[in-house]
Amino acid sequence: MKELSLNILDVTYNSIAAGAKKIEVVLDYSDDGKLIMSVIDDGKGMDENTLRRVTDPFYTTRTTRKVGLGLPLLKLACEQTGGTLHIESALGRGTAIRAVFNTQSIDFTPIGDMTSTVTTLISAAPDIDFIFRFMCSDHSFVFSTCEVKEILGGISLTEPEVLLWIKEYLLEQFKIMGGIFI
Repeated sequence: MKELSLNILDVTYNSIAAGAKKIEVVLDYSDDGKLIMSVIDDGKGMDENTLRRVTDPFYTTRTTRKVGLGLPLLKLACEQTGGTLHIESALGRGTAIRAVFNTQSIDFTPIGDMTSTVTTLISAAPDIDFIFRFMCSDHSFVFSTCEVKEILGGISLTEPEVLLWIKEYLLEQFKIMGGIFI
């Protein structure tokens, strides 16, 4: 994939398809040139056989096609930079994916448009509780749809004005963080 934000979109859609009610997405950009991307969900999880094979591009649990490229491409993107991909999962408990990238590698994929990724996920699954954590150097912020839902008092997250506010708020926060996630 051309941008890591698209990998996040893909992995998070897997969480949605797995019946997750809560999904946490974390991007931690460290001073030592590492980017750690995590997606943690409380979905149905995977059995040991599926977990062993999930990064094989010719293995998928979907019945609509014979290949699954999302996680294999994410693994490749990590490893090309000298990083790693680690997946933990258990049936009935959910899945945690941790991808580590060396941002100083010539093969590091750009982060991409996280603002659009976040708003797309929220608009596609407004009933899911999303927590987005963004960290770099001495700046960090957390965006929680639970908190926004509470403030809105029943107004849907999919209302155009709400999505526009979310997008503008994220852009403002990303600019404060030096534009790394824009």
